[in-house]
Amino acid sequence: MRPTEVLMQEHRVIEQVIACLEEITNRCEAGQPLDTKSAGEAIDFFRMFADRCHHGKEEDLLFPVMEQKGYSREGGPTGVMLYEHDEGRRHVGAMAKAIEQVGAGRFTAQGAFIEHARGFAELLRQHIFKEDHCLFPMADQAMSNEDQDELSRAFEKVERDDLGPELHDKYVEIANRLADRFGVAKAACSATESGGCCNR
Repeated sequence: MRPTEVLMQEHRVIEQVIACLEEITNRCEAGQPLDTKSAGEAIDFFRMFADRCHHGKEEDLLFPVMEQKGYSREGGPTGVMLYEHDEGRRHVGAMAKAIEQVGAGRFTAQGAFIEHARGFAELLRQHIFKEDHCLFPMADQAMSNEDQDELSRAFEKVERDDLGPELHDKYVEIANRLADRFGVAKAACSATESGGCCNR
């Protein structure tokens, strides 16, 4: 499996939790109290699975390879992706703050949660589309078979030595628990063995 295929499988799990976040937001907009437990689980997932694991492999491993192959960071595709990663972190931080405020009784913070949840979901869906349909094909075209193999080994090393398989199991379980709770379809992928943060 190519490294970009691993990342695309991770995208499917991330989209699963985006759909759960949207359902949490829909219910809040419809007048229900913010489900701070579920929202907190989603934030934890986005910080650990989507950002630390998934974006970490892109930023530390894939993007540098692409830049070595001639894709410029300044004004280039990796620069755009990095900017969007930072925008996503801003939204996640704002959602986390709003959840904390609602938990402390400041229910007006639900408006901020809704605003940033909507912004984050829209940003991440567009971001994933751009990576799947533009960035990853560019990467595959630029990399030789040897480059692909080397990047796959680097992915596997990160998963094994830096993160550990228990992290994947924990966050896939969270993703599936949220999907069950909100009636969201589960991602059908199995990338753990190939250096991906996905369910077996």
